[in-house]
Amino acid sequence: MHTPDPETRPTDGGGWRIIRRVAPYLWSAEEPWVRRRVVLALALLLAAKLIAVATPVFYKVAVDALAGEGPGPAWALGAGAIGLTVAYGVSRLMNVGFQQARDAAFAKVGQRALRTLALETFRHIHALSLSYHLSRRTGGLSRIIERGVKGVDFLLRFLLFSIAPLILELLMVGVILWLAFDIWYLVVVSGAIAAYVAFTFKVTEWRVKLRREMNEQDTDANQKAIDSLLNYETVKYFGAEGLEAARYDRAMAGYERAALMTAYSLSFLNVGQSFLITGALISVMVMAATGVQAGTMTVGDFVMVNAYMIQIAMPLNLLGSVYREIRQALVDMGEMFALLDQPPDVRERADARPLEVAGAHVRLEDVRFGYDSDTPILRGVTLDVPAGQTVAVVGPSGSGKSTIGRLLFRFYDVQGGRITIDGQDIRDVTLDSLHGTIGVVPQDTVLFNDTIGYNIGYGRADVSQAEIEDAARAAQIHEFVAGLPEGYGTQVGERGLKLSGGEKQRVGIARTLLKNPPILLLDEATSALDTGTERDIQDALARAAEGRTVIMIAHRLSTVAGADRIVVLEQGRVAEEGTHADLLARAGRYAELWRRQSEQDPGIAA
Repeated sequence: MHTPDPETRPTDGGGWRIIRRVAPYLWSAEEPWVRRRVVLALALLLAAKLIAVATPVFYKVAVDALAGEGPGPAWALGAGAIGLTVAYGVSRLMNVGFQQARDAAFAKVGQRALRTLALETFRHIHALSLSYHLSRRTGGLSRIIERGVKGVDFLLRFLLFSIAPLILELLMVGVILWLAFDIWYLVVVSGAIAAYVAFTFKVTEWRVKLRREMNEQDTDANQKAIDSLLNYETVKYFGAEGLEAARYDRAMAGYERAALMTAYSLSFLNVGQSFLITGALISVMVMAATGVQAGTMTVGDFVMVNAYMIQIAMPLNLLGSVYREIRQALVDMGEMFALLDQPPDVRERADARPLEVAGAHVRLEDVRFGYDSDTPILRGVTLDVPAGQTVAVVGPSGSGKSTIGRLLFRFYDVQGGRITIDGQDIRDVTLDSLHGTIGVVPQDTVLFNDTIGYNIGYGRADVSQAEIEDAARAAQIHEFVAGLPEGYGTQVGERGLKLSGGEKQRVGIARTLLKNPPILLLDEATSALDTGTERDIQDALARAAEGRTVIMIAHRLSTVAGADRIVVLEQGRVAEEGTHADLLARAGRYAELWRRQSEQDPGIAA
């Protein structure tokens, strides 16, 4: 018996709980066609197995007819050996046909379940709070979805259409052997199957650990190779080619040992499985041969016993592989369902209403917040941003500037005080309406790996090319885009890497202008740019701010000198506020920051 060796990872419990989670996707109360297809698939499955266990009977009667062992059963009279042989072939064909019809009937149900689960997980990930995404790797999340959906697919196909049919077939074959001959056939076959299953599961558990070690060694060797190649120049600088080769060879030696143990254990599993099944086959064949010699059984009976043993041995052959894959599928699905069970930190209230914006007056009232209870960030901040005005928030790193932007967008909820827009607490309004009211230009604009036109028009399904170009003109990037060979159809590359920092920022500004929000949040929108590019972007931002309530979060003070009011944060509190001229005249914290930055960059005060 040769058992395939699919890759296996660690597993955990809760299998039945996970299966219960999947069951509703296969028996939808809202869509009756799902239940009809499931019932049809199960009926076809039962028909296929009934034909499968009946097929050796045709074989037996045909052999008896050829051997002259008697007239055979009443239903076979007149059929003759040739007719019975044809019936045998037709029954085999019908068995395959019913199995394929079963798969076809269930395919739509299975694909619906996969699509529904994948979409539900995808939506839930987007609904999770920023704190969750900051603590998880994006690649890890995508792998959870991918493995979880594949796990559902595998579980549906193998648990429903391999393990369940196998158990049904084993039961029917055992009953037939008992009724057709005597109970000792059932005892031998049942004992062999029980020993086979126990041996397979036990050895498979051992092999899981070996396979896990082999995977870890493979990962280690791969990481060492990639690390060395990524640091190619450093290796050359220090003449360390031999050192790197030795490190890689040690890692590969560990992989070699683990791989050999995995291969040896697979051979042991295959030999053990063959021993048990072959022992059972020999035992029942000897019993059948003894019966033929004694005249209590026919040659056809002998052939039928052999056919049944081969028939049950074939699906058992894959049991070890299927068992490992089912365990892994349950683990992968468990990770996906654990993700679905992860609650978002920020929840929309059941009675939340859409935000009604009149003038876009933003106010923070005694706001307190910390990312963890031991480290408060904002310690009672009160900030008033009248409609249509530009208020800048400045201060040293760690003072809580960017936190204000995250709280305004409700990436987090305040832990004390409140934030209002036109007098409405943002915790009482729908998230969609809140997000639609605020446009954000971040420090680093990240673009989708698509065209410039797509990125400018992102979020607007009904946007026209003319609107995209108008937004680009307002962001002072239209002429640049129009001069490209493919214009607005130019691909920007992953995360916009084919564009310069200033070009990306202009695309981000155009995208925000097209959104046309009444509130504009500039979160250090130019701090990553050089001074020349920054001044060009400032013109575009000034146009974007016209007629809007603007909150500017900045470290570089030259970008906020023209604000209606400047608020200086110090250790999570408002240290001082006023216009640029007032704060300089006050000779306080702002004036000190301005002096330091002017010394570092003399052109800042020009």
